[in-house]
Amino acid sequence: MADAGIRTLIVLRHAKAAQVPGLDDRERPLTDRGEADARRVGETLLALELRPDLVLCSPSVRTRRTAELALAALAPDAPVEFERDIYQAYASELLELVRRTGPEVRTLLLVGHNPGVHELVMDLIGHDGDPGFSPGAFAVIESTGPWHDLRGGTAVTLWSPKPHERPR
Repeated sequence: MADAGIRTLIVLRHAKAAQVPGLDDRERPLTDRGEADARRVGETLLALELRPDLVLCSPSVRTRRTAELALAALAPDAPVEFERDIYQAYASELLELVRRTGPEVRTLLLVGHNPGVHELVMDLIGHDGDPGFSPGAFAVIESTGPWHDLRGGTAVTLWSPKPHERPR
């Protein structure tokens, strides 16, 4: 019997990262603004009453720190799985990762990188007007049915830390 419950996918792009000459891309830290924006992500998700049951996060320094700061106020005990395949993943690869999520997870937070996370959001909600996906932006997408059948969903919230980018 198929599980017809609502699933909520939160797709979060890491917050603003520093450009440090000579530093490996995976090791780039967040800027001060990025740290503040990551905290705001957690506060915003908390205000929306969206607490993840599971977090899938790229192992890069900037994604790990974004997740850590966002989860501090939101869900400090949420299980976090660091998935190396998220780093430099295409949207189709991210979707396959999401589809492997267990049925007990109702709200999933995916923390990754552009262009993959942006393309995943556009693929799931359709291409009717592209809101962009700046560092620290997130999309909340609701879908019915099990994760393994995820094909698309409804964008409930699109949020950006940039004041001039206030998506729906």
